[in-house]
Amino acid sequence: MAKMILNYVPVYTMLPLGVVTADNNFENQDDIKRQLYKLREAEVDGVMVDVWWGIIESKGPKQYDWNAYKSLFQVVKDCGLKIQAIMSFHQCGGNVGDGVYIPLPQWVLQVGDSNPDIFYTNRRGTRNKEYLTLGIDNEPIIGGRTPIQIYSDYMKSFRENMSDFLNAGVIVDIEVGLGPAGEMRYPSYPQNQGWSYPGIGEFQCYDKYLTEDFKKAAVDAGHPEWNLPDNAGQYNDRPESTEFFRNNGAYLSDHGKFFLTWYSNKLLIHGDQILEEATKAFCGCKVKIAAKVSIVIYGSISDCGSFIVQMTNVFLPLNNEQVSGLHWWYKDSSHAAELTAGYYNLRDRDGYRPIARMLSRHYGVLDFTCLEMRDYEQPGYADSAPQELVQQVLSGSWRENIEVAGENALPRYDPNAYNQMLLNARPNGVNRDGPPKLKMYGLTYLRLCNQLLDGWNFNVFKTFVKKMHADQEYCPNPENYGRQVIPLEQSKPKIPLDVLLEATKPMEPLPFNNETDMKVIV
Repeated sequence: MAKMILNYVPVYTMLPLGVVTADNNFENQDDIKRQLYKLREAEVDGVMVDVWWGIIESKGPKQYDWNAYKSLFQVVKDCGLKIQAIMSFHQCGGNVGDGVYIPLPQWVLQVGDSNPDIFYTNRRGTRNKEYLTLGIDNEPIIGGRTPIQIYSDYMKSFRENMSDFLNAGVIVDIEVGLGPAGEMRYPSYPQNQGWSYPGIGEFQCYDKYLTEDFKKAAVDAGHPEWNLPDNAGQYNDRPESTEFFRNNGAYLSDHGKFFLTWYSNKLLIHGDQILEEATKAFCGCKVKIAAKVSIVIYGSISDCGSFIVQMTNVFLPLNNEQVSGLHWWYKDSSHAAELTAGYYNLRDRDGYRPIARMLSRHYGVLDFTCLEMRDYEQPGYADSAPQELVQQVLSGSWRENIEVAGENALPRYDPNAYNQMLLNARPNGVNRDGPPKLKMYGLTYLRLCNQLLDGWNFNVFKTFVKKMHADQEYCPNPENYGRQVIPLEQSKPKIPLDVLLEATKPMEPLPFNNETDMKVIV
């Protein structure tokens, strides 16, 4: 049984969004401490927490206040848990029913008052203040600094102020926010602008900076007549109702292919730049850098309100900050929802493996979601395929020799959801004689709340954690289960864009078992 420890996959739990309040206070410490000790009882390895830019640097440029987070991290440490820290450069909340609202720093929003083009913009000119447009990444227009410099300075300050926790091995992962909801994507489906599932979303590149960038790219390509799409529909359209996404639509034309390549490449370059700054900021620390890909907020009731799992083929998007990979319209030839978010993924083009290849130069981990979802739970009208999407993304990442982490999309408590997560964590099962053929870097459960810790739910969750650990006892030393902990190095040399795009060549996904061999049974 000694070799079974090599099948161990660590489990983390997301802390509540507002565990540090918008006015930078760590309140309800006794309640949080009680909940953390319950997680420790369940042998959970650690917690994930958003470290909000809008809180830390709220008072002015480079005026950082880390005190509340230091208090929180100390409590987590005292409870014997590790920390995955998210550098959250996006707005929290703003959708219907969101219980927590943390905007970008006010001094940043004030720049937007006179120059609204610093925000992502749809074709009708509607601005999105969740995250700064990547069109200004290298424009020194936010108090004399570029957004890239701002994010870099923030991460350096985090390292300096949290050095005790980093040196002690309490902070084990740094997840770098790269877009709205912390994801490396465009905000193509904002609920607060009227989007609802399963709308295709809209392209978000009509601010003046991205518009000018595209026009220059078109001229350089010898097509000055090409403009940004004006036929791709609106948020809640379906593919067949638009000229761009319909069967044999404009997305297959030379113009459409050029635009989609440009749109997705801008996202790749954006992520690459910020992750390089992250490796500079945390160079020498014993942490892994992670980036989250392809998530959507469904929005609504409370930070972890009631969710009843209905074992039917009807998908009910409930609760607050429900997240899921862009699995709707995956079966449609256009993959419309993925394309508007910036993932140029088609049956004959892999839109995710280039991201994994880019991450490989930063020693990065790709964090994906909807691990608990199965196809039959989704409504037929959405052409949804979450299982195939997860299999494609995980397979492409493993082929690029990077680690893969994952999350569930809904705070479900039923064995069926846990068993699907277990399957994705070790898609070919355990190996009793050594490490499994495939194994995820870790899994983060969404989200800590009283409902998770109550009675039957908690007992099932404890069983799930035990099965993720391959029926082994809690292991505080990652090296025992095959994860070498070494100081982070600076990024490898930049990978040319054409080499990244060689990874768009589609490949059959790696084989996954039909069900896990470490089932949660109640």
